[in-house]
Amino acid sequence: MNVEWRKSSHSGGVHDETCVEVAALASWVGVRDSKNVGVGYLSLTPGQFASLRARIVRAC
Repeated sequence: MNVEWRKSSHSGGVHDETCVEVAALASWVGVRDSKNVGVGYLSLTPGQFASLRARIVRAC
């Protein structure tokens, strides 16, 4: 399966230590650490991803 990962639009560049990437995975959304992609990814339903994103936006 060919997965296209997208880096967060809030990433600060090459030396940013808090980068995440997301990908659409059939009926799931994948979230991974762009600095450590070899450890895997978190699989969330679209609803779980929306809830996580809303919590992060509120915290910022």
